[in-house]
Amino acid sequence: MTVSLTLLGFIASLSAAIILAEKPASATIEGRLLFPDLKPFNITSRISLNQGEFSTYSQTDGSFKLHSIPPGIHALDVLSTTHHFSQIKIQLVEGDMDNPKCLEYAYPGASKKPASYPVVLKAIATYDYFEPRRGFSVFSMLKNPMFLMMAFSVGLMFLMPKMMEGLEPEERERMKQQMEMQQDPTKMLSQFFGGGEEEAKQRKVKK
Repeated sequence: MTVSLTLLGFIASLSAAIILAEKPASATIEGRLLFPDLKPFNITSRISLNQGEFSTYSQTDGSFKLHSIPPGIHALDVLSTTHHFSQIKIQLVEGDMDNPKCLEYAYPGASKKPASYPVVLKAIATYDYFEPRRGFSVFSMLKNPMFLMMAFSVGLMFLMPKMMEGLEPEERERMKQQMEMQQDPTKMLSQFFGGGEEEAKQRKVKK
């Protein structure tokens, strides 16, 4: 009986050893996000590893964990809509999974520098999606078509009397009639349909 129990214990230990040997090595990556201004809408952010192969969300205190990460070189990105964070390259070596090596890239193309572990990521910049409102400017008014039309009309009001003074009486009367016809469409229509004959008769009477 004792031999049987001993044999069963040996077989169970051997089976557990085989299962552990077949189980691939993995690690848990830990870190924390630090924001310059702790606001409720930007504390929780998505953490992505290898462009979405593994992902998680930071807790309310900024901490996060990525579980069951295999050996190799992994790229960690923070997908935040309000702040920009550095990218972290993490190297996990089989046999020493508890001591990953980290490199920090502040932005694409920047020089790399060693980073500590657990990873601590501090926001580098804040995203601005809207342009600041421009103040009042006289030059901006000159670009407005409505303002230009109004200025042109006002200019004609002042220049028209001076232009009328230099004209001959006949030309002045003709211009006056044209202005009246523009104000009254019926007179303009009569000019096209029979108005020319009356004007010719008036000219003969004057002669």
